[in-house]
Amino acid sequence: MKALFTLLVLLLTLNAQTFYGENPLAHTYSIVARDTITGEMGVAVQSHWFSVGTIVSWAEAGVGAIATQSFVNVSFGPNGLALLRDGYNAQQVLDKLIEEDEGRDYRQLAIIDAEGNVATYSGKKCTPEAGHLQGNQFSVQANMMKYDTVWKVMKEAFENSKGSLAERLLLTLEAAEEAGGDIRGKQSASLLVVKAESTGKVWEDRLVDLHVEDHPEPLIELRRLYNVHQAYEHMNKGDLAIEHGDMELAMKEYSKAEELFPENLEMKFWRAVTLTNIGELESALPIFIEVFSKDNNWKILTPRLLVNELLNVSEEELQRILSFGD
Repeated sequence: MKALFTLLVLLLTLNAQTFYGENPLAHTYSIVARDTITGEMGVAVQSHWFSVGTIVSWAEAGVGAIATQSFVNVSFGPNGLALLRDGYNAQQVLDKLIEEDEGRDYRQLAIIDAEGNVATYSGKKCTPEAGHLQGNQFSVQANMMKYDTVWKVMKEAFENSKGSLAERLLLTLEAAEEAGGDIRGKQSASLLVVKAESTGKVWEDRLVDLHVEDHPEPLIELRRLYNVHQAYEHMNKGDLAIEHGDMELAMKEYSKAEELFPENLEMKFWRAVTLTNIGELESALPIFIEVFSKDNNWKILTPRLLVNELLNVSEEELQRILSFGD
C-alpha cells in the first residue's frame, strides 16, 4: 500500500511538472487597452513571476494587443495576433483559441483589436481571487489576488486617468498594487505600447517596450524606466534635429531630456555641445566642466566630435573648452 501511494505521488508530481513546464504560472494582473484618440494599443502586466512580460504581453501595430495569463498558454500571443491580422475580431479570436485549448479552464485571456473591440475570458479553475472587467476599449484581468476588488480598482483607475496610453497603463498597474495586488507579492512587470497603424518597421511601431525581469519593487522600477524612456525620447528628437541642422530645436529637446533625467551626464554634455554650436559657448563652459569633473572620458571624447562635425568650433574655442577649469 505504501509503495502504491509513493508511485501515485510520483506520477502526480511528474504530471504537475509537465503541466507547469508547458504552461508557466503567471498568476498576475494586467490590462489591455486602446487609446480612443490616438488609436495606440498596449498591454501592461505585473506578477510574482520572473520575466512576466515575455510570456504574457503581446501587441502589434495595426493589429491588436493580447494578455495571456494564469496557467499561460504562450501560443495565444503569436497565434492570436496572426488571427487578428487575418481579419478576425477580438471575440472571434478568443473563442477560437479557447475552444481549441484543453487547458481552457485554467486560462485567463484578454484581447483588444485595432477597432477597439474587446474580449476577455477567465477560466472556472483560475486561482481565486480572480476575475475581469471590461470598459470602453479596454479590459482589466487578475488572478491569485489578495482581494477580489483589485480588478474593479484597476477599471476605475484607467477610466479616471489622463495622459498618454503608456502613462495610463502604468497608473492602472500602480492602482492594482495599492489595492493589494498579487497575494504572493511582486517580482516582474512590463509595459508595451504600439502605434495605431503599422509602418512596416517594428523598431518604429513599438513606442514603449519596457521590462523589469526581477526586482523587489518592479512597479517602482518600471516607473523609473518609463521616466528615463521619456527623457531619451527627447534626446532622440534632439539628435534628429541636429541631423536636420535645427540647433534651436535640438537645444529644446535636450533641455527637456535633462529636466526628466537631471543626473545623466550624457544629456548635460549634449546640451553643452548644442549651446556651443548655436554660438553660446559662455553658457556651455560651466556645463562642460561639470561633466568633465565627474567623468574625464567626456573630455577625451570632445575633440573627436570635430571629425564628423558634431561640434563646430575653432581651435581656440576647443582649447577653451578643454582647459576650462584646469
